Amino acid sequence: MSKRTSAKYKLDRRMGENVFGRPKSPVNKREYGPGQHGQRRKGKMSDYGIQLRAKQKLKGYYGDVTEKQFKRTFQEASRMKGDASQNLIGLLERRLDMIVYRAKFAPTIWAARQLVSHGHIRVNGRKCNIASARIGVGDEVGLGPKAQEMALVMEAQGLAERDIPDYVAPDGNSKITFTRVPTLDEVPYPVKMEPNLVVEFYSR
Repeated sequence: MSKRTSAKYKLDRRMGENVFGRPKSPVNKREYGPGQHGQRRKGKMSDYGIQLRAKQKLKGYYGDVTEKQFKRTFQEASRMKGDASQNLIGLLERRLDMIVYRAKFAPTIWAARQLVSHGHIRVNGRKCNIASARIGVGDEVGLGPKAQEMALVMEAQGLAERDIPDYVAPDGNSKITFTRVPTLDEVPYPVKMEPNLVVEFYSR
């Protein structure tokens, strides 16, 4: 399991955007970057810099997916038929921890990963504790009995800051069905993601 290696809001400050759409994000108060030189005027970024930034933002959004995992996902997306950038988004959105987050079983992607790794999630009725497990269309993802009474889960379900997307169909409060692989336009990112630049970055 990949563990969080840095403060989760550091990415927000580095990008100058509220990447996770959270009300506590420091970007809501300070739009400049971290460190003593954060307020300096930024120079023009190179094409490579723009592509690297797009990659860091997308990878960071999915909760510290390792570089190795992320690159492997890209390579798989580029081997599939169709648009590699759309395929990449589809593969990332099919991760079990992401489905748990989209279903509002957890308030953050890190909390979703923790729920999975602690064995609180069922896929088609069977316990699954692998956060990167890939969910197929028609699969049911549900909460285990203990998780249904957890304060963390109840807090997440009451959050007004995000909605459950169309490709995740709720069945009561404790179960959802993954109905289809989403396109980029359907994924409710709080900020603009540019997977086409990620494809260019890895295709250099």
